[in-house]
Amino acid sequence: MRRDRRDGRVADSLLALLSRDWIGVPAAVLMAGAGAGLAGAGAGWATVLGALVMAVGVLLAVGAVRHLVLMARERRENPPPGRLVDVGGHRMHLLAEGEAGSGPTVVWIPGGHAPGEDFRELHTMLSAGARSVLVDRFGSGWSDVGTFPRTTAGEAEELWAALEGAREQAPFVLVGHSFGGLLVANAARRRPDLVAGLVLLDPTPPEVVAFAPRSRQLARIRRGFLLTAVRDLFGARRGTGSRAGQSCAAASIFAELSPSGLARVGWETVVYDGDLGDLPLVLVIPRDLIGGETVLAGAGDAAEAERISRFYLRSRVRYLATSTSSRLVHTPEGTGHDFPHEVPSFVVGVVGDLVRELRATAP
Repeated sequence: MRRDRRDGRVADSLLALLSRDWIGVPAAVLMAGAGAGLAGAGAGWATVLGALVMAVGVLLAVGAVRHLVLMARERRENPPPGRLVDVGGHRMHLLAEGEAGSGPTVVWIPGGHAPGEDFRELHTMLSAGARSVLVDRFGSGWSDVGTFPRTTAGEAEELWAALEGAREQAPFVLVGHSFGGLLVANAARRRPDLVAGLVLLDPTPPEVVAFAPRSRQLARIRRGFLLTAVRDLFGARRGTGSRAGQSCAAASIFAELSPSGLARVGWETVVYDGDLGDLPLVLVIPRDLIGGETVLAGAGDAAEAERISRFYLRSRVRYLATSTSSRLVHTPEGTGHDFPHEVPSFVVGVVGDLVRELRATAP
């Protein structure tokens, strides 16, 4: 366990270093300088190798400068549409629109580590009749990268600090999709006094992380984030001004999504049966495993495929046990895990119904 913590600290330090978009320039210059020194060593093989290393360093330096230029242009052309709020010395971006009226205010958290902009369509539709807030977690959208490691528990605390800093008024209805569902459930457990209700859109069940059939998909996703960060640092992605820190933040928080990662943070992250008391909770899930064909394809035979299907379908409903005032809503036929983008009107309807119920029963 001690070694795991040490390895984790090293990984977090490396991610924090990679998240600094300027780091590509000195790294490339150091490589070019090392190549020049090697080329001047005198030996034939050293001269050739040194020239090659120096050339690569020069190319990387050009790419790193290009990356900084693209980022500067991106900031000029796409200023933040909302407010930047100080949270622990870093700026977090919130876009709040619509009138709260008799409340509550709706806060949206997309899946993965996506920016609030991912739910812009849902936010725009709902804000016509309620106060609606999009949040860019640290390391996404217009927010700063923040500190490392990125954790669900930490982001739950940061969410409350950002809403307070933006002077958004409780009570809130928290809406989260997939990994964002795990986050808002965690946030509600920490501050139930600020929450009027929860809408969980096919939230990530911890059982799936801990006990699902062995899969390397999440590890591949994390490696993909790391590769994207390096490519961004050296301008290797054509026509993009994306920050390397965004990919580093996603790679950091995705470290939780493994059996060993969840074991380290489980007590602070998982929302257990009864943790939410009688908080109104709407769990919205698909009826079947549309989109999960890859998982089922890994089964050895029909019996194992049936067991895998049962495991995932039963795990999906576990959040109903976290509150005594929970209910289940199924998504339209033919929709899968990405239903917030497939049927946005349906999602806004479910959230709007809960808002109206809470208004009607509010003292």
